[in-house]
Amino acid sequence: MNKEERLEYVNYRVRSARETLEAAKLLAEKEFWNSTVNRLYYALFYAVNALLVLNKVQTKSHSSTKSQFSNLFVKTGKFDKKYGRLLSELFDWRQKSDYDTVFDFNSDSVRPLFEPVQEMIDLIEKEIKSSIH
Repeated sequence: MNKEERLEYVNYRVRSARETLEAAKLLAEKEFWNSTVNRLYYALFYAVNALLVLNKVQTKSHSSTKSQFSNLFVKTGKFDKKYGRLLSELFDWRQKSDYDTVFDFNSDSVRPLFEPVQEMIDLIEKEIKSSIH
């Protein structure tokens, strides 16, 4: 992937993160909590993926995306540890909501996630913009 293609992909993933967060809000309005968790996780996944691609880091799985973000951005102090924990928690919750047959999230557990997810996407976008310019 050349620089132009990489930037195009990064911009696409950031847009996807924002749109997916909006989809999560719509699902929450209808109280589809498990689907909301799924969309919140993917909103972060897309944003983190954009950041990694910008930095020429290739990943082949969700787990490696999570660990690369932790190694390159959390452990180095570029991002607070709470964002590494948020990504990990949402990864686990998404697995639970998608694959555990008898588990349902609720408003009390999901609504508090919106603000930190929004904050993390904003910080990632800010990091991307500062790296590009």
